Amino acid sequence: MISQPVRMLFSYTRKYRLKIFLAVVFMLASSGLNVIPPYLFKSVVDDVLISKNILMLNIICVAVIIIFGAKAVTMYLQRYYMNEAGQGVVMDIRNSLYDHMMRMKLGTIYASRTGDLMSRITGDASTLQNIVTQTAIDLLFNLITFLGMFAFIIYINWRLTCLIVIVLPFVGMLLSFAGKKLRVAGHNVQEHLADITATAQEAFSAVRVVRSFANEDEELERFKIAGKGNYDALLKAVSVQGVLAGIIEVFLIVALAVVFWVGGRSVIDGELTPGELISFTGYIAFMVQPIRSVINQMGYIQTGIASAERICAILNTPTENYINAPHIPIKGNLRFEHVSFSYDKGEILHDITLDVKAGGKIAIVGPTGSGKSTIADLIPRFYEPSEGHIFIDDNDTADFSLKDLRSQIGIVPQECILMRGTIAFNIAYGLKHIDMDKVKTAADIADISAFIESLPDGYNSLVGERGVTLSGGQRQRIAIARAVIRDPRILILDEATSSLDTVSELAVQKALNQAMNGRTSIIIAHRLSTIKNADKIYVLKDGRFIECGNHNQLIALGGVYSELYGHL
Repeated sequence: MISQPVRMLFSYTRKYRLKIFLAVVFMLASSGLNVIPPYLFKSVVDDVLISKNILMLNIICVAVIIIFGAKAVTMYLQRYYMNEAGQGVVMDIRNSLYDHMMRMKLGTIYASRTGDLMSRITGDASTLQNIVTQTAIDLLFNLITFLGMFAFIIYINWRLTCLIVIVLPFVGMLLSFAGKKLRVAGHNVQEHLADITATAQEAFSAVRVVRSFANEDEELERFKIAGKGNYDALLKAVSVQGVLAGIIEVFLIVALAVVFWVGGRSVIDGELTPGELISFTGYIAFMVQPIRSVINQMGYIQTGIASAERICAILNTPTENYINAPHIPIKGNLRFEHVSFSYDKGEILHDITLDVKAGGKIAIVGPTGSGKSTIADLIPRFYEPSEGHIFIDDNDTADFSLKDLRSQIGIVPQECILMRGTIAFNIAYGLKHIDMDKVKTAADIADISAFIESLPDGYNSLVGERGVTLSGGQRQRIAIARAVIRDPRILILDEATSSLDTVSELAVQKALNQAMNGRTSIIIAHRLSTIKNADKIYVLKDGRFIECGNHNQLIALGGVYSELYGHL
């Protein structure tokens, strides 16, 4: 049965079949030319050295030049076409892998280490690239060369060939045994390599935390442990490969000695010419190199299969539920009907019901961990309800295509992460083209246009990776501009000011008030400045709504909201 990694590779070769066919044709030609020279030893000994035929000497010398010249040309063409196809196959796999990762469920992504996911795209894909473009070519070339040489030794003397055949089953069993060992070793190498990437990525992502706690030495120790695991796995793979190569080489040398002894007696007895014996032993000697090369490449092949299996594991991971649905314009009415939601660890939301009219403004408050952000995440279908339904304008959100739904919802998160690029690029992020009029209008709404225009490069100013060149308040207002540039009918503010100081909060709050004007707004917040003016405030505790009303009603009620208000 063909394994899934092999099926995956074959599925990506379809559009490169012509190039692969040409590569195989030139590979066969190159291998065929490669097996001819040892046979010339027979003519050199029998027809030149013994018969003293000068014409034959001239012919052989010219033939050698032609053979090796043709071999150089065919090898170049073989490698060119195979690399063109192989690089294309791996590029397509890497693109599919990245696309699949970007569409995986958020729960799966959050449960995975970013460094481990990155290692699939970089380390595993690169390993597979080397296998497809280099190792596989060498393996096929050496296998074909070996078979060609084997055919020649049968032609020269089938009796002597039988002595070699006796050894081959033992070599085959060793290769099979070693292949299983190398597959396990290859998995370990790739897993430890991913661990190195993940450890480094985590440390660099949290470098401020590392330095704040003076934890550089401990992080170095973690990195050393990950590196030592990879070191040990590599040594084990090399050890298996080295032992296998040594044992097989001893087998082949013993077979060569036996052949030379039996063949020498046949020459003495006149049953074999000296040229035939030298040509036969020459082939045996030349066959050692293809076998040694195949053994070495087996280790790389097994590592490549391990990488392919790791890639397949990602490609088999479920993605979000994408459907092709016609565009459904949103007015902004939002309704939850008996919605419950569970993570793997238990129920987070239970029987949530709410109704917001288009242009309305509601706030959801509650203790940390009560499920506020989960409600916000359910609206753009970052997660799907376990029970119940969510409707927008009487259309179930499950009936929208995800792209259409999300393009009509604006989100301002607590932590605003900007992409590397210009301010204009970040405000227009998600749009196919940067329309500067729309960018400036969005910046005006977010009350950030004056600051941007004060910069030397204005909207073309670079923000740096993750927006590190801007203050928290500036990043947050750019996030507001990014949320409103498409004029969304629903705006979600998920703790949008909780990480800001008082001065920054006032500036951001002014921008939020402008952004919410005329839009259905769902506010997840701790700070009262945004909550007080909401049409309705829902109080969430342990995944349930326990209070609902406007600010004054809830204060008068003297319940959980009143208690929270006392701490705001």
